Amino acid sequence: MHDPSWLAPTTFVDSDHPRVIAFAREVCGEAETTKERATRLFRAVRERFRYDPYSFSPDPSALKASSILAHDRAWCVPKAVVLCAAARAVGIPARLGFADVRNHLASEKLLRVLGTDLFVFHGYVELAIDGANVLATPAFNSALCERFGVPVLELDGEHDAMLQAFDAEGRRHMEYVRDRGRFTDLPFDAIMAAFREHYTRGIPRQAEDSAPDEVFQG
Repeated sequence: MHDPSWLAPTTFVDSDHPRVIAFAREVCGEAETTKERATRLFRAVRERFRYDPYSFSPDPSALKASSILAHDRAWCVPKAVVLCAAARAVGIPARLGFADVRNHLASEKLLRVLGTDLFVFHGYVELAIDGANVLATPAFNSALCERFGVPVLELDGEHDAMLQAFDAEGRRHMEYVRDRGRFTDLPFDAIMAAFREHYTRGIPRQAEDSAPDEVFQG
């Protein structure tokens, strides 16, 4: 039995918002099992939002699940927020998790802007499915994975679906270097503080070079 907070709406994981409820119900359709609902939601969030780190906004309201659903692009944290909220909306206990990762999918321009290849507070979701806790990150849509030559993550409802440790050629790719913990709501202040500390050259949206990064377009 999970803590009731895994199902309760919060400031950012506003699972009781009509837009979130409508999205979750539309995606789940006639799915009868928790596993099927979870896998449908994972795939929908992964593909509905094109991964775009330049879509970052420092406005807290932009990171509410209901607000994120009004757009078609997002980065890892808002995509995790939407999956968490949608899961709760259909009765799947869920909470947010965060970790620092190295060798994240990134362009040369993005790495230059950030000044590091360490991505802090990468977002994922912990889902309670049939008595087990499963970790899942819906960050990277299939088109982006193909562009970078890494496998598309799939959730089967039984095994963790986290970021790819190896690319399609078997070369070392993603590495988790620090666990930031798990939360029932988005730790907004902690995330912003970590961004200011680690991204000393600024975050993508704040960069002086505002020319489009073609890697994340289309």
